[in-house]
Amino acid sequence: MSNLPRITLAKGKEHSLLRFHPWVFSGAIKKKADGLADGDVVEVYSAQNEYLGTGHYQQGGSITVRIISFEQIEPNLEFWESKIAKAYQFRTAIGLTNGTDSDVYRLVFAEGDGLPGLVVDVYGDTAVFQAHTVGMYRARHEIAQAIKNVIGDKLSAVYDKSAESLSQKSGIEAENGFLIGENSGETIVQENGNRFYVDWVNGQKTGFFIDQRENRELVARYSAGKKVLNTFCYTGGFSIYALNAGATVVHSVDSSKRAIELTDRNAELSGHADKHESFAVDTFDFLKNPLEDYDIVILDPPAFAKHLSARHNAVMGYKRLNAEALKKMKSGSILFTFSCSQVVDKYLFENTLMAAAIEAGRSIKIIHQLSQPADHPVSIFCPEGEYLKGLVLYVE
Repeated sequence: MSNLPRITLAKGKEHSLLRFHPWVFSGAIKKKADGLADGDVVEVYSAQNEYLGTGHYQQGGSITVRIISFEQIEPNLEFWESKIAKAYQFRTAIGLTNGTDSDVYRLVFAEGDGLPGLVVDVYGDTAVFQAHTVGMYRARHEIAQAIKNVIGDKLSAVYDKSAESLSQKSGIEAENGFLIGENSGETIVQENGNRFYVDWVNGQKTGFFIDQRENRELVARYSAGKKVLNTFCYTGGFSIYALNAGATVVHSVDSSKRAIELTDRNAELSGHADKHESFAVDTFDFLKNPLEDYDIVILDPPAFAKHLSARHNAVMGYKRLNAEALKKMKSGSILFTFSCSQVVDKYLFENTLMAAAIEAGRSIKIIHQLSQPADHPVSIFCPEGEYLKGLVLYVE
């Protein structure tokens, strides 16, 4: 018999949990235990008093409970270790934990690994923990120890980077810092043989956008002997792949001077800085310039919409951005264009690109349809985990 507080659903509201979808919406709840606080571990029951799952409670949003187990458990160190071990075994099975030319990967991807509200990225011998819910933040010390226990001596430190992801929406005054070990907060990682500085203390998210790994590799395949424009470049991931693949000229654009500084450092690290130039300007302003010199243009903006209510404005933003580029790109050039807005699905994104091409008066062909890599898995029970989509287009 569990002593965890209970939440009981209204009649007929249990069906999504029976299909292992991990979210309990506020409107599905009939009754809940008194005195619940954000981050409490609760058990969810049907109106017929059937156990459905155990999860983290959080009030104030549309999702009230995020399920971390569909079996009755105690969320102790042993539980967290079993979940982290499954995630690690999956990354080992797909060749990411023992690679000779890569030492950066995502260890935990929230719902994709049955741990809603948690992201963990590994950079060399450091894991960067990021909680997106109060429940995961409250369990941070046990989770950090579980990560260390699973990875073992290959891991020397676990850094908590939850302040930015949590404080804005929960009221929790989270502070970033090391949970296990300590180091400088910056390292050089390898990704498919390409080297990058990663600064998880001052960088966006956990310090590097791991989700574009395979798409960066695809850019490299097209870059030899080409002139490349990489916009919204952040720390220059696409730029470095293009340089190392033999691009003759690479231009990197980002409105953040801090991002451009890291891009320039990464260009120096590649040994091809003489072929690279960066611009700390807004991409929309940069696109007012002629683009006829570029063989490849990369548009990888931040999420234009994080909520359904902003989807229309996001679509208009993607349309405007791509139309501006398509109007000026030369015939025979290639456009890599992306959206990381989860509320803009791949079909809507493709239709948006069609509208942009019509507005620009250009004929385009789809060469590749792109998504997120395997260490950002999408649970078949929670398709909302699919967020990154991209198109590679041939511009006639």
